[in-house]
This record gives sequence, C-alpha cells and structure tokens, in this order.
Amino acid sequence: MIVFFPTYARRTSSGWQAAVAGMVTRPLPQRSRRRALAVAVLKRLLDLSDAELDTEVFRRRADSFLFQRVAGRRLRVAVGDRIVEVGPSDKSGHFQVEFPLDDDFAAAHARPAAGGCRWLTYTLVPDADLDEPAPETVGAGRIQLVEETGSSVISDIDDTVKFTNVADRRELLRNTLLREFTAIEGMPDVYRRWQQAGAEFHYVSSSPWQLSDCLCRFLGTAGLPAGSMHLKLFRLKDSTPLGRLPSRKRSKRRTIERIMDEFPGRRFLLVGDSGERDPEVYAAVAKRRADQVAGIAIRQVEGKAPRDKVRSRLDRLARRLPPGLIHVFESAADLHDLGAQGLSKAF
Repeated sequence: MIVFFPTYARRTSSGWQAAVAGMVTRPLPQRSRRRALAVAVLKRLLDLSDAELDTEVFRRRADSFLFQRVAGRRLRVAVGDRIVEVGPSDKSGHFQVEFPLDDDFAAAHARPAAGGCRWLTYTLVPDADLDEPAPETVGAGRIQLVEETGSSVISDIDDTVKFTNVADRRELLRNTLLREFTAIEGMPDVYRRWQQAGAEFHYVSSSPWQLSDCLCRFLGTAGLPAGSMHLKLFRLKDSTPLGRLPSRKRSKRRTIERIMDEFPGRRFLLVGDSGERDPEVYAAVAKRRADQVAGIAIRQVEGKAPRDKVRSRLDRLARRLPPGLIHVFESAADLHDLGAQGLSKAF
C-alpha cells in the first residue's frame, strides 16, 4: 500500500520548490504470528471483547499499524502533465523528494480552495516493469502552495482539534483504535474563520505517520481546513502497538522551526493544548523567533496535574514572553475575539 502525506510548496527565486512524501507498506497476512501476537496484546491491554475486536473501526485502525515496511521501492508520480521520479523508499518505508516548478505550471495545474489557498494534486504512475501487482494507493497526493508572506497556523491535533485524552494512556488507545475520531466542539468553526481570513495550516503532531490517512479523513469530515501534515516516525519494535512513543518535545520544535525557516516572511499562530509540552515548545520557539510568532493559543485540558498547578505553569511561561502573546482558552468560544490578546494581528 502507498499512502501520500499532504505537503507544501514554497516560493523560490525562479518559481516553487515542491515536495512529495509518503510511505510504502505491505499488510501483515491475516494469519501471521506477528499480527496475532499484536492483537492479543491489545486485547489484554485494553480488556477488549471479541465483539470490539470485530468492529470495522478497530480493524481499520489496527491495519494502520499491522504492516511490513517496504524498502527500496522506486516510485514515480504524475503532477499535472509532469512525471516526477521519487526514488526508492528508505528502510522505514518512507519516501520524500523535492522538485522545482515554475509559475506557469502552478497557474495551469493548481486548484483554489477555501480562503484563497491553492493545491496541486498528484497520482502514482504504475510501474509496468514490476513483476508483482501494483500496490494499492490511498487517494491522491496533495501539495499546498504557500506564498512567501501572509499568516499561517501551526496546530497540534490531539486534544487541540481532536478529542484524544492523551493524559490517560488507556483512553488514548481506546480513542485511537476503537472509536471514531471526534472534533473538539467549536474548533472547526474557528479554524474555518481563520482560513477565510487567509491563513494557511500546518498540522504538527506527535501522532504516528501510520494514522495520516485516518487523520486526513477526520479533518475533512470534521470540517477542519486541510493543511500539510507533520507527524512522528513510529516503529513497532516489539509486539505492543502504540506502546511508548518517542520523545515528542525536541522533534516537534525542530519541525516547527524548519517550517518557519522555509517561510521567513510569514507570521505564525501556534495552537496547542496544556496536556503535554506544547506550551513549553511554543514558548521556546517564540523566544528565538519573536518576529515570526504572532501569538500562542493553548487549550487548557484536564490532566493528571490539578488545574491550578497547570494554570500556574502557563502563567510562568507567559511572564517570560511579551505581554498578551499567550492566550489560554477552555472552549473554542474563547477564541472568537482575540483582539485583546493581540493574536488577531496575524490575520
């Protein structure tokens, strides 16, 4: 199976630099020992009934993790009337390539979306030289054309726009594997309003790449704006799916700063939640890039720490930054008027 990840293209002196990225996998056989062991571990870990194991949601989500990565697969994609050689997938099954596009090509093939942003789509070119059947492809790939200047939203996903309950590992797993994804009430309306004002979106999350297709469908179903996707590389090194995800803080900051490096003329609103390390990550970015960060919006969520302790932590971070840069909210309604906090300057 080939899954394409939503990416972006940035302006250059001669046009655009675009990226194609994704992952090549092969499903584990239904009767494989590895699959049976992983499902058995999940059943015991979450105390699942046979009926829960047999639901369509569980089968679909579990299949997102129960696969073999395919290394060395050479790919070609069709972008408009152009064929792009992607090259071989790496040992983790991932692939990525950048390539230039001129303005005439972008004007001819990009399609407008809500808020004025533009997207290019591309599809896999089947390889007639392969002896084995062509792998199934999940949808078409998409490339967001992001101009040099303007406003962008860098958003977390879990417990920011999607209810996950990361603080409770058992509930996290159940919400990931057993239940349909649910949007945080009111957040799709807020994000669409920002999109109509001209904002572009980049979703930077600690969710694993295995869920990229599920998350893209969730964004569309929930009415959240499409955007580039930046998730975590996660490998099943043992039989425990979603066991212990790698350290999130450092890689998330690197990803955010890379996006900002590629769009030095844009202003960014950073949106996350208090459940993990978003406030600290965003504050560190804002200290280094004060001219690019228009504001930080943190959704205060219930977690292991008492509410007053969480608020004290957020207040300490706010005192280290310019007044009004951090806005703490509990409901999406709190984000409808950001003027007093200065965040609306970004839009």
